[in-house]
Amino acid sequence: MSAEATRRRRPANPSRAWLNRQTRGVERWFRGAVGCGVIVGLATLVQMGALAWTVDRLITHGVPLEQTVSGIGIIVVAIVVRAVAQAGQERCGQECGLRVKQHVRQRLLETLAALGPVRLASRHSAGLASQVVDQVESLEGYYARFLPQMWLSLLVPLIYLAAVFWLDWLAGVWLLVAAPLIPLFMALIGMGAQRLNEAQFQAVTRLSGHFLDRVRGITTLKLFGLGERSVAEVEAVAHDYRRRSLKTLRVAFLSSAVLEFFAAVSVAVVAIYIGLGLLGYIGYGPSGSLDLFTGLFILLLAPEFFQPLRTLSQHYHDRASALGAADGLQALLAEGDALTPESESARGLADDEVLRCERVEIAHAGRERLLGPLSLSVRRGEVVALVGASGSGKSSLLQLMAGFIAPAAGVLAVRRAPSVGWMDQRALIVHGTLADNLRLVAPDANDAELGEALQQAGLGKWLNASAQGLETPLGERGVGLSGGEGQRLALARLFLSPAPLLLLDEPTAALDPVTEREVIAGLQRLVAAGRTLVVATHHPAIMAMANRVVAIEHGGLRSVGPGETVALDVFHDEEVF
Repeated sequence: MSAEATRRRRPANPSRAWLNRQTRGVERWFRGAVGCGVIVGLATLVQMGALAWTVDRLITHGVPLEQTVSGIGIIVVAIVVRAVAQAGQERCGQECGLRVKQHVRQRLLETLAALGPVRLASRHSAGLASQVVDQVESLEGYYARFLPQMWLSLLVPLIYLAAVFWLDWLAGVWLLVAAPLIPLFMALIGMGAQRLNEAQFQAVTRLSGHFLDRVRGITTLKLFGLGERSVAEVEAVAHDYRRRSLKTLRVAFLSSAVLEFFAAVSVAVVAIYIGLGLLGYIGYGPSGSLDLFTGLFILLLAPEFFQPLRTLSQHYHDRASALGAADGLQALLAEGDALTPESESARGLADDEVLRCERVEIAHAGRERLLGPLSLSVRRGEVVALVGASGSGKSSLLQLMAGFIAPAAGVLAVRRAPSVGWMDQRALIVHGTLADNLRLVAPDANDAELGEALQQAGLGKWLNASAQGLETPLGERGVGLSGGEGQRLALARLFLSPAPLLLLDEPTAALDPVTEREVIAGLQRLVAAGRTLVVATHHPAIMAMANRVVAIEHGGLRSVGPGETVALDVFHDEEVF
């Protein structure tokens, strides 16, 4: 009855094996749900036995009602125990499902953080949201209801079967013959339900991505007169998802109808046998000695014998949904498990080192080597400027240092405690207030700290001029801010971040001269605060701040000395530092 035994069942199915592994850590709640379910079964057995005894005493023996008080009392106690045990079973099952969901969702979020934006670029954000929300939610029913009920559908009918065999072995034989029909049809129908659920999850992922793409591009679609066409496309995709959902529900209802049919037929056969036996039409075996107590007890137990199997069939859809979700979830988690743990990444660093690359190579899938082999060491408090022509690999090297991509060869050691700060060419702005965007890196920062960070980033005047201050609403992708204001907002997040190592990719790209000077002044304040900066840049003023300038040329690194000429980009053919 242990969860460990459940995990050993049918290891050939990867999705089932993965689902069963998630029960680690919740065995106590799982056993509690099964134990309470067994108590419900025993209380039901006592209740039916007391009811049959009471009726037999009243009808067969003609005793007055006052002499059956003990039987009535047992019935009342059994009902109370049964209700309490059912509540305990539901509570334990829900707790088991919630804890598994929390664990899986936490692992998913950690995996997404570890994979980073570069590795996740091939996945649609709506699809990822569907996995984190919808597919994880579909796991609850499997652990809260189906898995405990699977054990109860084995244990409770065995208890009832033993009681029936003890009373009348002929009735027990019929129950024993009829019982396997229900799991057989559950398995046959369940195989099709699992495939339908997998297709349904894929359909809702496509629908989420399709709808989000249309919402994001609604302005462009309206400008080109494609609004009505986009509405028709979304409607077609939604209709496909609706059709798949109804098809899945049809299978679920079909399975319930088939199981109810076999359970009803089996109970009817037992009832006919008991009726004919009590009338004396059957003289074979124990039928000749059949009395009202025995017949009524067996007849009351017959529906209860099939009830755990019928309940399992009702929750069989939860199993199909969980198996359909498990395939995508374990594939995503496997990508994160293949990454090098952060605790391993800082091994071998000197006390004053925050980063070291040793003969590192960078290569993208299906392409030749982009960079390497290259070696670089960055000391605490140092400012390193990465320069080179556009397309030389500056951004890729920064992404490697941030952990967004993995090296194809060599060793990368980064001191990631407490974190690594990142500032891209295009600032990440989420829908919410100005304070919400700042608290992405400092959830516990107060308003005074947020205002100080904005002041340091050169947004103090803008904040004072804003009527709503820190509660100023911002739209997704920076709606409500200019490009320069968005860059300075990202710079303010660096002031709030506790990260000792800051990686900046072209922080002054596409900015006007005034905004450039404000951003550079903010970077100088970060340097004065003792932060370690690695900056990919074309700007002479940022290179002048650096302790070292390193050029990326022909896939390798070269230290640039004072007065050397470095080819930068198409706009500045040569710059002298």
